[in-house]
Amino acid sequence: MLKLESVFTSALPADPIEAQYPRQVFDAMFSWVKPKGFPNAEIKLLNKDLCKSWNIEESVFTAQSFSDIMHGNLIAEGSMPYAMCYGGHQFGQWAGQLGDGRAINLGELALKSTYVTLQLKGAGPTPYARTADGFAVLRSSIREFLMSEAMHYLGIPTTRALTLSVTGESVLRDIMYNGDAAHEPGAIVCRTAPSFLRFGNYEIFAVRRDVVNLKKLADFTIDQFFGEFAGYSDKYLAWFKDVAEMTCDLIVHWQRVGFVHGVMNTDNMSILGLTIDYGPYGWMDDYDPNFTPNTTDLPHKRYRFSNQPMIAQWNLMALGKALMPLINDEQSIVSILNDFATHYEEKYHAMMSSKLGLEPSLVSKEFLQNLESLLEKDEMDMTMFYSQLLEIDSSTQQNEFIHILKDVSYNSGKMSDKCVNWLVEYQLLLKGSSLTSHQRRKLMQKVNPRYVLRNYMNQMAIEAAYQGDFGLVEEFFEMIKSPYTKNEKYEKWFAKRPDWAKEKIGSSMLSCSS
Repeated sequence: MLKLESVFTSALPADPIEAQYPRQVFDAMFSWVKPKGFPNAEIKLLNKDLCKSWNIEESVFTAQSFSDIMHGNLIAEGSMPYAMCYGGHQFGQWAGQLGDGRAINLGELALKSTYVTLQLKGAGPTPYARTADGFAVLRSSIREFLMSEAMHYLGIPTTRALTLSVTGESVLRDIMYNGDAAHEPGAIVCRTAPSFLRFGNYEIFAVRRDVVNLKKLADFTIDQFFGEFAGYSDKYLAWFKDVAEMTCDLIVHWQRVGFVHGVMNTDNMSILGLTIDYGPYGWMDDYDPNFTPNTTDLPHKRYRFSNQPMIAQWNLMALGKALMPLINDEQSIVSILNDFATHYEEKYHAMMSSKLGLEPSLVSKEFLQNLESLLEKDEMDMTMFYSQLLEIDSSTQQNEFIHILKDVSYNSGKMSDKCVNWLVEYQLLLKGSSLTSHQRRKLMQKVNPRYVLRNYMNQMAIEAAYQGDFGLVEEFFEMIKSPYTKNEKYEKWFAKRPDWAKEKIGSSMLSCSS
């Protein structure tokens, strides 16, 4: 049977009220909760590769007791389920107490040298559910399971998914918040991460001027995850600096593959630099710096693709402000925030150079700006453009450009002169590179995915699953494990977003509904 530990709850103060009605929770990091339980639930996807990576016997995950734990019908040995208390800035405004409204943490699984927290999303209400029911629907659960795993295999820090289950019960949801509510299949995802702590966990205590509990949580975080700073006289500042660096690296990764989170509130920012909370996210199809997949983000587009670095810096500013009572050095916090912008520019330049297969010293800022401009103007598919760029080298003839990039643009017109001129300039840089053609291609293949899980693909899988067919879900689950390698089996998915998907609900824009 699966055995868990209670590292977080053993070290930190609990809500003394055990009833699960919605309320404000003070002087506590978490509340004790119990999953509702779903006797007719069924696991549809089990992440066997993740299980293997933990070096735990397969029999543990095939036992009936495991299914019962994943569905809230059984409490694992050592488990004391809880929901965390946190707040957050949502769309730039302080939203007060938020917390785990539909996420129930089961506890920590002890691995060889670390712990991983198991969390059920959609298993029932908690004191932080406010007016919500605490459940999740199948469509959002499929999106979260597949996307978190896709990000992992893309090499991007992320929470991961262990199981996807259907509950056998229906959930009422208004998908577009327009009064057209309908019942949908309920589902649960078991999410995993070293920790689900986010910026908002610290903000809530700072806003409430509860420095005692802020310090307890900060000390716990450092001891558990940033132990190298534990003995530092300025350990809180060193920790904050490290969080800023990890967040910077994360955003560079997002920009590299064209991922738009869609709802970068501070309660959705991991203290460990992980991609967390997969809600109305989206992929860049035609290159558009102003793209946001979140209907709630309109019309201001705060969380648009091009704004993600600045929003990350803004969120770090909010975290830095929350930690001021511990750091007590405003100038150093400001310096770290300023360094974030500098470091991001440096890392972004290095990343973009690798996408082009060039040494950073050869790539000017103007050259990159011209590239981004033509990608937007010519409505180039971001994923396909960089993948096809591998086919162009210093000896490629200009008349071959059109053939190589013929299916990349959403604009039916001919390739622009601006694009041709840029490719000619690109060839000149290739001639000046010290990398061989093989080295260049190898470098580019590591950072330019061929297959990404676009929104319309997810929607196709969801619609089939709603009819009881999980074939596409399973196919995509296999495809995302090798996103950088060409595979004839999946070449049909190396294609632009189809016209029908441009305005279709779920295939383009999404709401926060779950």
